[in-house]
Amino acid sequence: MRRLGPLAARQLVHVRDGKGLLPAAVAARALREMFEDLGGTFMKFGQLVASSPGLFGEAVAEEFRACLDTGPPVAFEAVRESIEADLGMDLEEAFADLDPEPIGKASIAVVYQGHLHDGREVAVKVLRPGIELEVAADLTLMVPLAELVARETGEQIAGSVLQLLDGLRQQLGEELDLRNEARALAHFRALLAQSRLDRLVVPEPYPELSGQNVLTMELLHGVAIDDLSAAAARGQDPAPLVEQVVRAFFTTTVRWGAFHGDLHAGNMLLLDDGRLGIIDWGIVGRLDSDTHRFVVRLLDAALGDEDAWPDITAHLTRVYGRAIQVGLGMTDDELTVFLRGIVEPALTRPFGEVSLAAMLEAPLVQAAKARGARAHQKPLRSVLLRLRTNRRMRRLADEAGGLMSDFTRGAFLLAKQFMYFERYGKLFLSDRPILADRELLAALVAEARV
Repeated sequence: MRRLGPLAARQLVHVRDGKGLLPAAVAARALREMFEDLGGTFMKFGQLVASSPGLFGEAVAEEFRACLDTGPPVAFEAVRESIEADLGMDLEEAFADLDPEPIGKASIAVVYQGHLHDGREVAVKVLRPGIELEVAADLTLMVPLAELVARETGEQIAGSVLQLLDGLRQQLGEELDLRNEARALAHFRALLAQSRLDRLVVPEPYPELSGQNVLTMELLHGVAIDDLSAAAARGQDPAPLVEQVVRAFFTTTVRWGAFHGDLHAGNMLLLDDGRLGIIDWGIVGRLDSDTHRFVVRLLDAALGDEDAWPDITAHLTRVYGRAIQVGLGMTDDELTVFLRGIVEPALTRPFGEVSLAAMLEAPLVQAAKARGARAHQKPLRSVLLRLRTNRRMRRLADEAGGLMSDFTRGAFLLAKQFMYFERYGKLFLSDRPILADRELLAALVAEARV
């Protein structure tokens, strides 16, 4: 409360004086500092904020940028104990040397630089000791704090914040076992090799020196892709690399139903040799057959297949049960037109013209209209209404026995990645749409239908 107390007092004075809510940037600093104090799960949620300026606003996203690559310190002796217990050998037996000063301090794990006995340079990722208990405790507190973030950063994102939190709960379960990441590294190295995406690099894992709490892998040297001054000093242009990342995402998603599920700026490195390193594979999206078909039909629709739009409506209706008709107050035909008006521009217009915040706002506004909400409501009342609307739609879906819980995992990671792409797109590809390479996408969806 030491961070939020002064903020709350300022807010009360601001409202009392008839000035409404404080600017989002003012609240963002106090929230970011509180997240850093709490660490763990809160820093992970901060990464979502940092990578989603289209949803939370540029000022708020920039304030949370530190959450992508920083975290509280951890005693090296505790790290040593964790490594030795997991690998079943002394640290000196496993590594020729390991620098006790971390090169990366993220929310869930800490990364160290060292060498194997054969001279290979490695990165050693270690889960923060005790992080499992910390995450379990944090999750019990996240819902009210997510509502606070929604309230303080703008009413347009209120209904989406809790959905992000639902996906975050599932995501963390996978991240807390580094064996998942070791398998993902090996798998996606093979997939990229098959796809001839030779400007992208995935670190090589070393399974014999990895376990549930420790991951040893090839060390990549580079700078974060959004470090524009460092890129300029190196004479590197990130734009072609970002284009290849987008192609890689669609290739693995459409061809194999799998993709990197946390591809924010802190996980993409401009390497010394001019390639792009993709790191931190602790979160991998895997689509079930129904969701995979939904994604393929979305691309079909964006590529001009008129028959795909009713299929998209049918899928969402099947997933959400009667909630989508009741919540939005629309027939199937009306819903098809409505969804097309939201999705088609996002996929076909240049990044510089796309607003994810507007996309996410549209269903919430329509739901409020369906319930007779007034457009001129005071902001706080509108925020709370939207949160209630979101909960009501989820309850209706549960009552209808829909597939919402199954859909949430894949849909959450896909939606999160599109939020991240919006940021990179506006930075580097503002004049190009996300589906710029239509020839590649047409070939991928044709292959997926075979």
